[in-house]
Amino acid sequence: MLQQMIVLFLIMLVGFVAYKKDYINDSSSKKLSSIVVNIANPALILSSVLTMDGTVTGEDLAVTVVIAVALFAGLLLLSIFVPVLFRVDKQSYGAYRVMTVFSNIGFMGFPIISSVYGSGALLYATLFLIPYNVLIYTYGIHTMKAGRGGKEKPKLGQILNIGVLACVVAMLLFAFHIELPSFFGSTITMLSNLTAPLSMMVIGASMAVIDFRKLLGDYKLLLFSLFKLLVLPILGTLLLKQFIDNEIILGVTMVMLATPVGSMTAMLAQEYNGDYELASKGVMLTTLLSVVTLPIVSAIVG
Repeated sequence: MLQQMIVLFLIMLVGFVAYKKDYINDSSSKKLSSIVVNIANPALILSSVLTMDGTVTGEDLAVTVVIAVALFAGLLLLSIFVPVLFRVDKQSYGAYRVMTVFSNIGFMGFPIISSVYGSGALLYATLFLIPYNVLIYTYGIHTMKAGRGGKEKPKLGQILNIGVLACVVAMLLFAFHIELPSFFGSTITMLSNLTAPLSMMVIGASMAVIDFRKLLGDYKLLLFSLFKLLVLPILGTLLLKQFIDNEIILGVTMVMLATPVGSMTAMLAQEYNGDYELASKGVMLTTLLSVVTLPIVSAIVG
């Protein structure tokens, strides 16, 4: 895990320098993000069924579904108490609650899982993405809007986005043992290989505009970040170890819990009058710290 995080950190550093040198600007960074979200990441999800070694069973996937549902249920319950625990201002309750529940499982989680456990492990990871998307466009929007009242009905196109559709297709390919033509599989694999470098470069570029002294000066956010990146994944994984002995499932769940705050948190805050500055700082701070915390979590629970 440490070696893979160093590799990903170095790619982030390339994105950081590229932004400083104006090889990447805000416009091109947004386009690279679109490529990751709409092309590379869905291809990475589909590649999970192309590289399976035959050890993944329907029972394992059923166990993963139960874990995913239990994990999000637990995070939703925990998110009620987190703002009180860290004694934050009431106008920031929504941002802290959303940051507690939603991690960056797409941009960082999937590349890390693919690098550490192999692309076949992504089939387990895809099962976390479906409830994630349903919740972020329902609970996430409602929670961010809570300060100004009213409810926002999520659009079907938001929930059934290309990432979720790729998950569904991957599940169908697995369930019905459908084999794709080799040239099509090779195309998917090549596109999936774009995910890690492009996503890390985009994250690195986004860090090029951060005032790190101001970021690290928010002690409540810093304590929350350590809670989210260390306490939650360590306790959660150790608890699961009492019931699950599949190391791949445990590893995938650990990464799902240990990844930083998802970038969608900041986007929802901006769109629905949440605490956008706090959410943006939360994304940046947890992303920065995760380079160190992920290997620590892996070493402790491994």
